[in-house]
Amino acid sequence: MTILSTDTSCDETSVAVTRGNIIISNVLWSQASMHSEYGGVFPSLAKRAHEEHIDWVIAKAIKKAFPSSQSTISHLLTTKIDAIAVTVGPGLAIALEVGINKAKELAQTYNKPLVPVNHVEGHLLSVLAKPNTPKSAHHTPLTTHHTLLFPAFSLVASGKHTDLILVKGIGEYEIIAHTIDDALGEALDKAARMLGLGYPGGAILEKFAKKGDTKKYALPTPLAGQKERMEFSYSGLKTAFYRLTEKVKKGKALSKKQIYDLAAVFQDTAFRHVENVVVEALNKYPDTKSFFFGGGVSANTKLRKRLRKICRKKDVELLVPYSKTLCTDNAGMIGVVAGYKLKKGEFLSPKNVNKIDREPRAKINYPFLT
Repeated sequence: MTILSTDTSCDETSVAVTRGNIIISNVLWSQASMHSEYGGVFPSLAKRAHEEHIDWVIAKAIKKAFPSSQSTISHLLTTKIDAIAVTVGPGLAIALEVGINKAKELAQTYNKPLVPVNHVEGHLLSVLAKPNTPKSAHHTPLTTHHTLLFPAFSLVASGKHTDLILVKGIGEYEIIAHTIDDALGEALDKAARMLGLGYPGGAILEKFAKKGDTKKYALPTPLAGQKERMEFSYSGLKTAFYRLTEKVKKGKALSKKQIYDLAAVFQDTAFRHVENVVVEALNKYPDTKSFFFGGGVSANTKLRKRLRKICRKKDVELLVPYSKTLCTDNAGMIGVVAGYKLKKGEFLSPKNVNKIDREPRAKINYPFLT
């Protein structure tokens, strides 16, 4: 089944064409520069930008998927696309609405089944996506209970989400640990903002941290000494970092060396907290076979290395997205999830598409179809 997927969960307008877990095309139009002056996503601006660009992104994704065809976009939607998928939640409500309305319109106009997808599940299964290469023609998608992968753990660190999820099989999830205040991605962005590195700042913070000394300053590791407490927490670390930054400034502008060191210390401390929770979880579930790492923070090479080291000690395979594009909010991962859902019959007929609506606070197991 060839699926056209849309994702407008936040500030990326994305459309993809997938087949199974093969990404045929995956187009993103980013609004990041538009929101930078606000230091975060401005909701009404995000909605308007999605509305202005979504038709263009759909057309580009289809053209990239079928580059040799001289047919119109409408004809390709009719003849080449078998189903429509869309992110229903979680995310920014008025942004989600744009993608959902467009997906409903496409499903009804072209008489295609509609697959509602959880955005967090998209990040979770993004590690199973494969590129569209000559070998793809002989690729067999994983079954929902692939014996070599499950049970697995998945760390999804994206936006307001930092969730450690036990994956018993595709579609069978249990949240083992989640953030009780700030998420990891939020904390990295806020630390970058304190250092004057702009928005979004997580990727910039990583670059600066590479040049810094992780031992230069001291910060408290969140929930240190509370191993049995399976939670993530970054609010206290953020406050401690603000106080440290002000102390280092002494009323003056920070030097580049100071910014490098502060970035390194904050990132190191934040990641040490992740390590503590992950190690405790793997100790509690010794039968774990693999570890999935998805979401925006999964693009961070330092954290990947630290998690890989833990996984090797536990004889667990670490899986990350094959491309950093798949770490961001994107429709490719939504199409991968939809492929599995179609096989299980989890979709709506064109006549019933209005049964779904945006679910901005949906958890990983939220039943979009009841």
